[in-house]
Amino acid sequence: MANTRKPKPLGDVAAVCGKDAQGVYILRRRSEDGPVEAGVVRPLVEGKAIAGEVISLRPRPDLPFLFDVKTEVPAPEAPVAAEPAPHGPAQVASDSYRRGWDAIWGPRTRASRPN
Repeated sequence: MANTRKPKPLGDVAAVCGKDAQGVYILRRRSEDGPVEAGVVRPLVEGKAIAGEVISLRPRPDLPFLFDVKTEVPAPEAPVAAEPAPHGPAQVASDSYRRGWDAIWGPRTRASRPN
């Protein structure tokens, strides 16, 4: 008797490739047309920053090494790059700083040179 069951569509799936002290290494494909991405799944640790998105994995009954992926918390958006730093040393004495200095200490005078 031939197997007439239609296979379940893949959707967002991950295949486990290995494991070490860092976590579980996976290959993930988010959609039928999507690229294959490599990643590491680490357990959440209280007080430690989350890098990337939070996902949950549910094993597929037909393939034990393949997991259905559910995104619980999406990855934060990358911060917008700030404008590049100017070249040269930092400007620490602005015009307002100089005016305040003069208001407190008086205007600058030429110091006499010792002989």
